[in-house]
Amino acid sequence: MSIDPLLQMLRSNGRLTVAQLAERLSLAEDEVERRIAGWEADGTILGYQAVVNPEPAGDQKVSAFIEVRVTPEKGGGFDRMARRIAKFDQVASCYLLSGGYDLLLVVEGEGLMEVARFVSEKLSSMEGVISTATHFRLKTYKETGFDFNGEDDPERLPVSA
Repeated sequence: MSIDPLLQMLRSNGRLTVAQLAERLSLAEDEVERRIAGWEADGTILGYQAVVNPEPAGDQKVSAFIEVRVTPEKGGGFDRMARRIAKFDQVASCYLLSGGYDLLLVVEGEGLMEVARFVSEKLSSMEGVISTATHFRLKTYKETGFDFNGEDDPERLPVSA
C-alpha cells in the first residue's frame, strides 16, 4: 500500500495551503480539511516543522548519531528501553534497527563535551545498555529530502545495470 498523495504532499511541503492542496489533487477544500483533521486526531500527523540549514541560521549545536546495544527486557523487548532513552531532552530521534546495534539515536548538544557527558553519565550508565558507538555529524548534505548544497539541479549520479 502506498502513502496517500495528500499526505505525501504535506510531507514534502507542509506550508501548502488547503486551497493549493485541493487544486493540485483535484479535491474539494472541505475534503482536504477533513482528511488532515482526521490524521491530526489519530496521530498520523504528529506535527509540522521547518527543515533548517544550521550554518546560515547560526546554529552551533553539535549532533551525534549514537548506536546503542541493549539487553531486551522480558515482556517488553526493546520498546520499554527505547522509550526510556527517548525521554532524555538530548535525544532528538530514536530508532530500532536491524544489524549489529539495536537502537540508533540522534543526540544534540551545545558542544562535544555535552554530548560526551550525556553518553557517559546518562546513557552508558543505564541498566540494560551493553555498549554505544558515537559518530559526530561533520556536515549535512541532504536531510528529509532537502539538498543542503544549494544546488537547484545537482548532477545526477550514473546508474549502472
